[in-house]
Amino acid sequence: MIDRELFQLAGAKSISKRLAGLDVLQAFLIVGQALALSAVITKLWQGHRLNWWLLLAFAACFTGRQLLTWLSNYWLDNYAGKTAQHLRRALLQKLFELGPALVQKQGTGSMITMVLDGIGEVREYVKLTFSKVMTMMIVPVLVLVATCFLDLRSALILLVMYPLIVMFMIILGRAAQAKAAKQFGNFQKLSNNFIDSLRGIDTLKYLGLSKRYSKSIFRSSETFRSRTMRVLKIAMLSTFALDFFTTLSIAVIAVYLGFGLINGKIGLFPALAVLILAPEYFLPIRNFASDFHATLNGKNAFKKIHQLINQPAAPIADRSLHEWVQSDQLALNHLQFQYPNGVAIKPFSLTVRGTQKVGIIGMSGAGKTTLINLLSGFLTPTGGKIMIQGQTTDTLDIPSWRRQLLYIPQNPYVFTASLRENIAFYTPHVSDDQVLKAIHVVGLDDLLADLPAGLDTVIGSGRRVLSGGQAQRIALARAFLDQDRRVMIFDEPTAHLDIETEMDLKARMLPLMANRLVFFATHRLHWMKQMDYILVMDHGALVEQGTYDELTSKNGYFMRLMKEMRGEK
Repeated sequence: MIDRELFQLAGAKSISKRLAGLDVLQAFLIVGQALALSAVITKLWQGHRLNWWLLLAFAACFTGRQLLTWLSNYWLDNYAGKTAQHLRRALLQKLFELGPALVQKQGTGSMITMVLDGIGEVREYVKLTFSKVMTMMIVPVLVLVATCFLDLRSALILLVMYPLIVMFMIILGRAAQAKAAKQFGNFQKLSNNFIDSLRGIDTLKYLGLSKRYSKSIFRSSETFRSRTMRVLKIAMLSTFALDFFTTLSIAVIAVYLGFGLINGKIGLFPALAVLILAPEYFLPIRNFASDFHATLNGKNAFKKIHQLINQPAAPIADRSLHEWVQSDQLALNHLQFQYPNGVAIKPFSLTVRGTQKVGIIGMSGAGKTTLINLLSGFLTPTGGKIMIQGQTTDTLDIPSWRRQLLYIPQNPYVFTASLRENIAFYTPHVSDDQVLKAIHVVGLDDLLADLPAGLDTVIGSGRRVLSGGQAQRIALARAFLDQDRRVMIFDEPTAHLDIETEMDLKARMLPLMANRLVFFATHRLHWMKQMDYILVMDHGALVEQGTYDELTSKNGYFMRLMKEMRGEK
């Protein structure tokens, strides 16, 4: 019911030893507290005056327990926080290593849930599990030993009842765990569905399907809600059953002690001490059972994150590439890629030399983004060979190749940072004059004039809202400042922009492409006239390639594509 990997985390042995020491001390304080309180009550019952020393001993034991609990929580908070940070860094590192391949396999919503909510749930899981497990392993044993010295028969009753409670806990806990694991998977599907819906809301509105799709989302969320309630029913039932059996066990002890007192078989002091210790004996397992259901999501998230972190890394080619120059050549020979669901890039060959602009055109779903991910090294080909700068390799996942890339996607990421920091992301040491020049070149002067603190104004999520065109201009300003990277990769950079904004950006983008190797994927035909070479894709196949004049003279698929996009017959 508890992941063994949890106790293999960094620092797990150290925190376990320290918690074990605290639990041993706490067990002695529990016994001392029970004995002191029993002695005070017994002496009062016998007609003696209140023994302040015994009462002070009880207060000292009680205060000591609270201090140990505080210290345990303090240690666990620090350890759980550091563990959560370590897991988040490891997960993000794995995400950066595997790139879009991992996101496409797991789903964007699922990955966001893991990195944000999942890590927080794992933090609580680590904290509660270490605390409750160590206490459950130590305190009942020492309390039982103390009970043996007070009354052996009571100790035997406690010893017999404990395994029964554990058995019921395992049976009901497994049922709740199975339901929770299934519901965790449903939550990941719901997250993916929600993120995909947000991404496609513009398209759904354009097609008039947004209201119909909203009903689908509502049905999915209602189904998730009803299944969640079923999980909660099992969790509440198991908690009630465990509380019932532990209460029943304490009641059995109380009845036995009562008859013992009536018959004179046991004295008041040991009877009171056993009666006070009995709830303490069952308290650790009750706490563990109640918190077990609260940590099921954390347990499932930990298992999923552990699987993701331990996924084998994609092979990285051990090649040393120099800065791309005019004499360099990139040759792809029968390159292909296959997704698990069957969508593929069919085998194709391509040779690119020097600094030129290579356009990649095709309808949505033609395979443009997949080809871009292969060229940038985010995906590893499933077949074919690559020759780059005279070296043969199976993948472009080469660190020295990645360091040469400027990647501009459909929606460039704007960090929650100042305008200066966003523009100087690749080149943090540039001067303000250089940043201002980049702003002027890409046409962000109006934005700068509107910002209250100028370059120091914080933009990004929750701050200054930017339009799609402004975000693209920031990405272009980054490219303008970084003159060392000689390879530019564009993935539908103007897909969501209006035509006026796009044409203005086009005039500013083309000069940035000079003296660079450029791969430009788009479905906007007007870009093709400015490309030196064009790749035409259809359903994962490279159906045509050549210059603009060569393709138009063939009157093949490229021309049919142009007519379709223009609405011509």
